[in-house]
This record gives sequence, structure tokens and C-alpha cells, in this order.
Amino acid sequence: MIAGLVMVFGYALIVWAVFFKFKWLKFSIPWGVVSAFVGVHLLIIFMIGLRFMTPLATDARIIQHTIQLTPRLPEPTLLMAVLVEPNVPVKKGQPLFQFDRRMFEYKVRQLDAELAKAKQNVLVMKTDIEVATQKVSKNKAHLEFARYQQTLSANLAKQGAGPEEDAQKWAAQVAADSAAIKEAQAEEQRAILNYTSEINGVNTSVARTQAELDQARFYLENTLMVAPEDGYIINLQARPGMVAGDVRFGAIASFVCDADRYLLANFFQENLKYVKPGQEVEAAIDLYPGQIFTGKVLAIWQGSGAGQMLPSGTLPNFQAVPTDRPQGQFAVAIKLDDPDQSKFPIGTQGRATIYANPQSLFVILRKISIRAYTWFNWIYPFSG
Repeated sequence: MIAGLVMVFGYALIVWAVFFKFKWLKFSIPWGVVSAFVGVHLLIIFMIGLRFMTPLATDARIIQHTIQLTPRLPEPTLLMAVLVEPNVPVKKGQPLFQFDRRMFEYKVRQLDAELAKAKQNVLVMKTDIEVATQKVSKNKAHLEFARYQQTLSANLAKQGAGPEEDAQKWAAQVAADSAAIKEAQAEEQRAILNYTSEINGVNTSVARTQAELDQARFYLENTLMVAPEDGYIINLQARPGMVAGDVRFGAIASFVCDADRYLLANFFQENLKYVKPGQEVEAAIDLYPGQIFTGKVLAIWQGSGAGQMLPSGTLPNFQAVPTDRPQGQFAVAIKLDDPDQSKFPIGTQGRATIYANPQSLFVILRKISIRAYTWFNWIYPFSG
């Protein structure tokens, strides 16, 4: 900046000496236009210094995380009570909305009974194995008796002491008992498979019913919607009698979080050449005319939607850029030093400047400029 001042002062001294002191040239309108033209261009030095050493954002606003409150319910459910007031701070876990619990309580009771039945069925399955085992033993005994009778009848028939029909009858009984044993063994194996069907040491039928019960309890718990973090709700439109769930999709309210509040300022891309995280910032918030708030650069968002191309089957069509197209900007996240962050409502606007080189004399000009802006907010805009 000192070099710029020297150049401007030196140029003014030369003009004064040439045209007024020694009158080497006669001052005229053409010479006046030329001198003014050159002098104005020398002033560009100050504009360059201000833009790169102390970049200014005319569009800065307070950004705050919000959470869309969406009921996690599997079916249409009636909103019974609104337990929160708009613009009133709440703590994490504080109840916000109460939905109708009855249908979910009924489902939990039903699954409680089914779980008890499933656990009892496991004992029945164990008994079924014992029954099937005894049935196999019984059919084996029948087979042994039938084989004995078959042998005896066959011997008697050979000696002419008994009818041939008895031998054939017992032969058919042997075949029937053999089939009965196979059937009983299959039933025994099925009973064993049912009883030993497990996942993580729990019978699968019990595990399935337990999972359904856990899901039902989850939905029952979600009939009471609580605050996900410390914060508040601004535009509270939900009222008792509203139905949420499958019938109504999407959020029923926006929850504004208290944490992670910051100032987001848009800067022209080329002005961020020397900006780095941690550099000092001054902000003029429109909500507080006449005040300057200090802060630090958190991060530079080096990217914008202008550089994003969505997947598509259409080839890009690169056309000539219009001359009136707005110049590209990047956003810079700024953390204000004020300990009371709640004094900056979400969406609050203002201006912010970054001091990329605090030792530069351009800082003085920028400090004067931003302070003039914040004091001017006392009378602007003119509302009558």
C-alpha cells in the first residue's frame, strides 16, 4: 500500500510540476483528460490490494444445522398431543409429539403371547423327538414279530401243516412294518431338525417371533417423538388430529439444532488466493447495526454446483458463456468468537471480510469500509 501511495503522490507531483510549477506544457482539456485517465488507473492498485489482502463478502448469513422430524411409524397413526411450544428451547430427549399408542400396544401384546407360545413349542418339539423315537422302536418290534410269524408260517406251509395264505399274509405284514419304520424314522428326523433349528443358540421360531416383538416395541417407542439434540422448532404447524405414517410422507416439523452454528460467506473465487483456515475475520451483522464481530476462517468450500455433472445418457452441450453470467463464487465457513452464539438467529445476514495479511495497510481501509457499512445500517434501508 505504501508503494501505491508513493506512486499516486509522485504522479500528482509530476503533473503539478509539469503543468503548474514549471509550465513545461500548457494545461488543456485533452491534457486534463489524459492526466485523469492515468491517475484513475493508478488507483486500481488500492482496489487490487483490498480484494486480495482483505477480500470482502457482501453475502454472508448464519447457517445452522436442522433436522427434519419424520415419524418412523409403519402405518397411518393419529397425532394425539403436541408437547412443545414454537421458539421455546428444548433439551435432547425432551418429548415433542405423542402419537396414538393403542394399535402398537396391541401388537406388542400379541407378539408377547406368540413368543411365549414359540418357547413352549420348543419343549413340544423336544417331546416330539421322544415320541418319534418310541414309534420307531415300536415299529421295529412289530417287524421282528412279523418276520417270526412269516418264517413260522412258511415252514408250516412247506410241511403241509398250515395254509399258504398265512405265509403270504405275514410276508405282506413284514413289508408294511418295514415301511412304517422308515416313515417313523423320517418323522423322528423331522422332529430333530425342528428342535435343533437354531440361530445364535436360539430356536429359529423363537428368534423370528422375538425379532417381530422387538420391531413392534421399536414402533411403540417411536409413538413418542423426542428432541434429537438441544434446539427448538420455529414453524410448528403439527396439530392433534393430524395423521402421520404411510398416509402422510415426509417431515412434520424442522428442528433447529443449537450446535455447529457458523457464518457462511460467499467470496469471488479469485479473491481467495491468499485465504487460509485460521485467518482473522470481521463481520457486520445486519441484525446488530453499529457492531463488529470477530471470528476465524474454519474452511473454504472449494467447489460449487457449477462444476457438478449428473449421470445422464445425454452428452454435455458446452455453449458459449454469456457475458452477463454471474461470476463464480466459493463459500467460506467462519466461526464467530462471540460466546453467545444464540444471539445469531438462523438466516441472519450481513457482510464479512477476511484479513489474509493483517500487517498490510490495506487492512485499515477495509476496517473503515466495513464499519461504515454497519453504522449505515442504522438508517438503511429507508422504510419511510
